[in-house]
Amino acid sequence: MNTAWFALVIAGLLEVVWAVGLKASDGFTRLWPSVFTLLAMSGSFWLLAQAMRSIPVGTAYAIWVGIGVVGTFIAGILLYAEALSLARVVSMLLIIIGLVGLKLAG
Repeated sequence: MNTAWFALVIAGLLEVVWAVGLKASDGFTRLWPSVFTLLAMSGSFWLLAQAMRSIPVGTAYAIWVGIGVVGTFIAGILLYAEALSLARVVSMLLIIIGLVGLKLAG
C-alpha cells in the first residue's frame, strides 16, 4: 500500500476516534475529551488532505467516510452498547462492499 492510501486509512481511523470523542466530550463540555477530539479531528483532516494529493477526491472522501462509519458503528456497539440488529449489520456490509468496489475500480 502506498503512502497516500496509508494516510487515508489512518485518517479514517482518526475519524472513528473523533466521532467517539464527540460522545465522550459531552457536547464539548468536558475539557480533556474535547481537546483529544479536536486533535484527532485535525490529524484526520490533515491526513485526508495529504491523501487527496494523489487519490481522486470522490474515492478518498468515500473511503474516509466509510472507514469512519463502519468503525464508529463497531465502536458504538462495543463502547456504548448500541443496538445490533440484522438490518444494521447488512447495511454495514453493503458499505464495506462499496468501499472495496471503489478501491478495486480506482
